[in-house]
Amino acid sequence: MELRIATITDAEAIIAFDHVAASEPARIQFIYHQIELSACYVAVIDAKVVAYAVLNYKFYDNGWIEMLYVHPEFRRQGIGSALLHHLVNECRTPKLFTSTNQSNFPMQRLFAMLEFDRSGFIENLDEGDPELVYFKRLRDNANITNG
Repeated sequence: MELRIATITDAEAIIAFDHVAASEPARIQFIYHQIELSACYVAVIDAKVVAYAVLNYKFYDNGWIEMLYVHPEFRRQGIGSALLHHLVNECRTPKLFTSTNQSNFPMQRLFAMLEFDRSGFIENLDEGDPELVYFKRLRDNANITNG
């Protein structure tokens, strides 16, 4: 499996397996925009894009995993875990945040497996399904130097 920053040529493959993109043009725009910002990462198996994730720094200037999506045919094979672990290593800030719906038990298990801690929740994003916020400390602030 190859993990790398997505290129514009990966966009159509991502859009093809992201079921939200099929019905929401804003998701397609989001994918293209994140690729243009070099914030989108992909997992590739046998030259096929099978997952993507977005890492940015919009959450109070901390690392923020805004999206992690694995092609349905490739789930439960460790791809999401590998991609999430890759983003942990790529993150440039001492704190990394992400979130998932309370109903998304597979993501909650994945975050627990990679030692993300629950950090709170947000009501009213999806009616009746709070967003659970997760956090991982990557390094001490004392170890960061300006440069």
